[in-house]
Amino acid sequence: MATETTAVNPDLCDTFHADPARVAVIRAGLPTGATLEALAETFKALGDPTRLRMLTALAEAELCVCDLATLVGISESAASHQLRLLRTLRLVRSRRDGRMVHYRLDDHHIVGLLAQGLDHVSEAGKGRER
Repeated sequence: MATETTAVNPDLCDTFHADPARVAVIRAGLPTGATLEALAETFKALGDPTRLRMLTALAEAELCVCDLATLVGISESAASHQLRLLRTLRLVRSRRDGRMVHYRLDDHHIVGLLAQGLDHVSEAGKGRER
């Protein structure tokens, strides 16, 4: 049964009518709460400019904490703290070489996520209409 409403908000339909079968099919394919929580944590981590600088630098090359700290302009301790978070979220991985630890992006998904995000903001900055 459809319930009709008058649209005051331009984002609303002129007439409300939900398709229960379509909604059920889509709902069955949606990610679980745990998956969405993990994704939200990933996006939260990507919401920090310092971490984004580190990730974009790591997209260019494998780097040690000293190099990352210098590139980003933070202390080694702060860089190490950020890397610990990024490693926990599986955004970066580490490789030990004697006493040195080198970091790189965890996999191609992170590279793609960064590249798509940068492409998106570059296009939005050009005043592209949607």
